[in-house]
Amino acid sequence: MSPVGSASSRWRGIVAAVLAAACVATAGISAAFSQDAEKLFVNDRSGARVAAGTLEGQAKTDALALSRIPSATWFMAGSAKETKAAVADIVKRASAEQAIPVLVAYNIPHRDCALYSAGGAKNTADYIQWIKAFAAGIGSRKAIVILEPDGLGVIPFNRNVAGDLEPCQPEKADPAHAAAERFAQLSRAVEILKALPGARVYLDGTGSNWLSPGDAADRLIRADIGRADGFFLNVSNFESDERVTRFAAWLSDCLALVTAGSLEAKNCPSQFHPATFDDVTTWAETDAAYDRAFAEAGLTRDPAGQKHAIIDTSRNGAGSWKAPDGKYEDAEAWCNPPERGLGRRPTLRTGDPYIDGFLWIKVPGESDGPCHRGTSGPADPARGIVAPAAGGWFPEQARELIRFANPPFDAGR
Repeated sequence: MSPVGSASSRWRGIVAAVLAAACVATAGISAAFSQDAEKLFVNDRSGARVAAGTLEGQAKTDALALSRIPSATWFMAGSAKETKAAVADIVKRASAEQAIPVLVAYNIPHRDCALYSAGGAKNTADYIQWIKAFAAGIGSRKAIVILEPDGLGVIPFNRNVAGDLEPCQPEKADPAHAAAERFAQLSRAVEILKALPGARVYLDGTGSNWLSPGDAADRLIRADIGRADGFFLNVSNFESDERVTRFAAWLSDCLALVTAGSLEAKNCPSQFHPATFDDVTTWAETDAAYDRAFAEAGLTRDPAGQKHAIIDTSRNGAGSWKAPDGKYEDAEAWCNPPERGLGRRPTLRTGDPYIDGFLWIKVPGESDGPCHRGTSGPADPARGIVAPAAGGWFPEQARELIRFANPPFDAGR
């Protein structure tokens, strides 16, 4: 199985524009994984490895090189029996190598607001049955679970912390109950997965170009972040380490302050205020605002005891893409942006007390889907070619990710 891409990131820009206008682990992944903290599972049956079998020349070399780096395995559908077997296959092979697999559960009802990455379980009962099967596949073995990318960023009929109704309003969702159902689904999923002795579970914290820390914290709390191990950021996205690591600390601090009853979520400092989003030199103003918030609350910041982040660095080596002003009706900056690079290699030794791991959650080399950027298509006007369907192998993008990697990546290894 493989992810269908980051098409739903379209909602990130919408929500971020609206916002702009208007907790126990140790440093590193935790004692539970301390003995094998550097060994992440490499799936020799991954999408990259499968793609390599169909390619030739440089494209084959690139796919094989990428397949040797640990990346997540996505589970997006299937019956309970099929899901249990597929998950068990991964974790058993990982356990045999004394390695830790990264598993993505991506089957929430109304997934991607019924758009490009549409799918998911039919209803809550089916979803919980699926999650129970997913958990049964893990059993007593170790695994890192990335629970529902976009699950808290794109919620049907949700209102943000300012009280504004958000644009995700699928026809088949119940306007009166859909948002509450989403939080209940995720909360129950966390409960089921955290009953496992070796599972580390992370909820969607969105990213530094999406929700504010306050809005993300509010959603995480309602989804039972208190029971989970932390949150994940930047999945299928391109925000630089400079931005997303800063955001990770702010979100952790915001969660700590809100949970302590010392600050309302809507008042947490953010990348939009007092900082100016597009000017990273102003982000120190938000750092200082959190310092003041802790001091005014009479609290001591405790990164080791607060909730931690997992950050997707699979495609953020060159940072995010800004299309030429006025060139496209809809730049779709999230969709296969040109000249992006691989980011730092996957590791659970981060050296950052707020961050449990830098992981490749999005599989680099897999397309985000056809990107028309406001045109009638079928070609992507930024590239002059027709991109593969979401989740399909994209040799041209794989080559770019390697070429512009930061740190450099040797495809001939």
